[in-house]
Amino acid sequence: MQFKPLADRVVVKPFEEMETKKGGIIIPDTAKEKPMQGEIIEVGPGRTSDDGNKIGMEVKKGDRILYGKYSGTEVSVGEAEYLIMRESDIFAIIQGK
Repeated sequence: MQFKPLADRVVVKPFEEMETKKGGIIIPDTAKEKPMQGEIIEVGPGRTSDDGNKIGMEVKKGDRILYGKYSGTEVSVGEAEYLIMRESDIFAIIQGK
């Protein structure tokens, strides 16, 4: 299934958090913090300003990003989990690998 975000929205695939152990105790998934990094899967066309001009997106498909902890709306497509958020919820593009 494919979907295209509207206006200034993006579809993000959050990075999986690695399992962490503290003092030999495995932390359950419910206690782990949500990752705040991900990869942009799809990008909307941009928003339209009040005077009717199209404002393009600064991010593009494939960008690795940092976003707010509670940003976006969680969406499940098949078994995959995605976030749909506005471009303004993105804090930074991660440069390099």
